[in-house]
Amino acid sequence: MSAHNPQNAKPNAGGASASEWPLWEVFVRSRAGLDHKHCGSLHAPDAPMAIQMAREVYTRRQEGSSVWVVRASDITASDPRDKDMYFDPMEDKVYRHPTFYQLPESVDHM
Repeated sequence: MSAHNPQNAKPNAGGASASEWPLWEVFVRSRAGLDHKHCGSLHAPDAPMAIQMAREVYTRRQEGSSVWVVRASDITASDPRDKDMYFDPMEDKVYRHPTFYQLPESVDHM
């Protein structure tokens, strides 16, 4: 394996060298009406190429109806150490529980 020399790398359409293609997260919707599910990641120079590569890698058997790609650097995530702040038990927030009124029969399925 040869060492990479940044001076010899050719920029791609996004301005980064091929060895520095951004990471994209791939989400596929299996059928209309269902949620998109994260199915993996890939490196691609730009969004159109990421869509094409995602289609080839993650939907080979026509199991998808829609593909989303999101640049991993554009995703903001909570810190797992802040779990309690975001996902603390809601027992002390009784107003969030629908116990103060009766549902009409027309929405009984809720």
